[in-house]
Amino acid sequence: MSAKLILERELIARTQAWLKRVVIELNFCPFAKYEVDRNAIRYVVNDKPDLGEWLEHLILECGYLELHDEVETTLILYPTLDDFEQYLDFVELANSLLSKQNYEGVYQLATFHPEYCFEGELPSDPSNYTNRSPYPMLHIIRESSLEEAVERFPNVEAIPNRNMELARELGNDHMKALLASCLSK
Repeated sequence: MSAKLILERELIARTQAWLKRVVIELNFCPFAKYEVDRNAIRYVVNDKPDLGEWLEHLILECGYLELHDEVETTLILYPTLDDFEQYLDFVELANSLLSKQNYEGVYQLATFHPEYCFEGELPSDPSNYTNRSPYPMLHIIRESSLEEAVERFPNVEAIPNRNMELARELGNDHMKALLASCLSK
């Protein structure tokens, strides 16, 4: 097995640990457990250092989802995209590209990064851990599935605030340790 494939498997395993230990166990996303349990999440690593390749790959993944209804959602990991400001610039371009490629209203992007910081919050605020992940990533979400989930889940608009309050209650040290534990699987 090649070193690249071994590394990709390791990155995906750590991301899966994060999904289970943080996203599902803290119930940051009440819809995630169902998709994990039915193995409907596609994990892809894009280790290219080039913005153009990241954007091209994003559109290819949207095309993949169009052809594979059994896959609910895709997490694209970008291990070379460490700089949070550069990541935010990429997200802006990615959203613009989705619109230009007529994917607006079809797919939505959720954003996660190890240094995630909400606008207006201090980097040390534990609430940032609601969007901190082991690696920079984009989560491609099917809009139709999101709409269905929102209909089934009461008071869905309260989820972000509930998550931020929980992260603050648990505290920075706890959230940091929880994220770090995912890196050791």
